[in-house]
Amino acid sequence: MTSPDEAIQLDGVAGWAVDLMETMGGPGAGLAIFVENLFPPIPSEVILPMAGFAARLGELSVLSAIVWTTAGSVLGAWMLYALGAWLGHDRIRRIVSRMPLMDGDDVDKTRAWFEKHGHKAVFFGRMLPLFRSFISIPAGVERMNFAMFTGLTTLGSAIWNSVFVLAGYLLGANWHRIDPYAAALQYVVLAAVVIGAGGFIRSRLKRRARSDRAGDFSPAN
Repeated sequence: MTSPDEAIQLDGVAGWAVDLMETMGGPGAGLAIFVENLFPPIPSEVILPMAGFAARLGELSVLSAIVWTTAGSVLGAWMLYALGAWLGHDRIRRIVSRMPLMDGDDVDKTRAWFEKHGHKAVFFGRMLPLFRSFISIPAGVERMNFAMFTGLTTLGSAIWNSVFVLAGYLLGANWHRIDPYAAALQYVVLAAVVIGAGGFIRSRLKRRARSDRAGDFSPAN
């Protein structure tokens, strides 16, 4: 039963997620997270507290919310892993080679890094905004052992999902209090990405400038 204090009107992504859970229960929560994995602009930080809120309202149990949302996360990750496997290392290398400031060696370096740190990247990547979905693609490109990929994805997703589902359950109608903390984490990750990208672009421009100067001073044929 919904208490008077918790009978609030929801719209947007939150309303869509709650409607799914009211109609389908646990599978609806899993479907919402599955879609979130394929379309990252849909924030899991909204959907997961909604699953906890739905559990508080009696639409499903907390355990069901965690199990189904984790299943949705894994299924979504499988789809993106399959996309990466279909693209493959050689195709990605050709695509990257055509990009400004990039070359095929960057893909080779990424492969070497992923072979060394891929397990940690998949596990911790499932708990980082922006990277939660995209980390599955390089795992597929490099054909990480599928059972290992599935195990790490399941564990990382279960931890992330449990935190937000339980927060939504405990906060009830005040689930939106999670937003500032989730937004702060997103901003930190986004800032790190922007700083890293800026440093990469700067180093490439410097390398290109040095190469151009060396060409200017090379003996004429």
